[in-house]
Amino acid sequence: MPNACFTCPSQKACKAAQETAQTTPAEEKIDFSNVEIEPLFKDFVDFETFSKSDFRAVKVLACEAVPKSKKLLKFTLDDGTGENRTILSGIHAFYEPEQLIGKTCVAITNLPPRPMMGFESCGMLLSALHKENGEERLNLLMVDPHIPAGAKLY
Repeated sequence: MPNACFTCPSQKACKAAQETAQTTPAEEKIDFSNVEIEPLFKDFVDFETFSKSDFRAVKVLACEAVPKSKKLLKFTLDDGTGENRTILSGIHAFYEPEQLIGKTCVAITNLPPRPMMGFESCGMLLSALHKENGEERLNLLMVDPHIPAGAKLY
């Protein structure tokens, strides 16, 4: 077949892929010139201590504001074990609960349970924190949705 595209299953699929590539906007340029970050720690952590931390991909099954708290969100998470995990996180100033349902996040799962506002929080969701123009900004770490719940992160 002349002019066949070997990466697409059909000429129709090839044409659709080419049109999508031509109409996809260029990657957004982000200005970090007004961003402040915390200094790096000067103390080292030995590899053995670091390797005791269990980082996992978790899927957000449910998320709700914690009553009587302005900061806390209560997450119900699939951590790949077959049992739901509850983690509370003080990120309500940055996210509404409905924005997070279905997302794949990163959690440290082997922290001891911690009582918070009448709930037991079993781990910690990881976030990136910085200041921009003097205002605190937080981004919950979210990863590719193709990563299954419970996948170990190294």
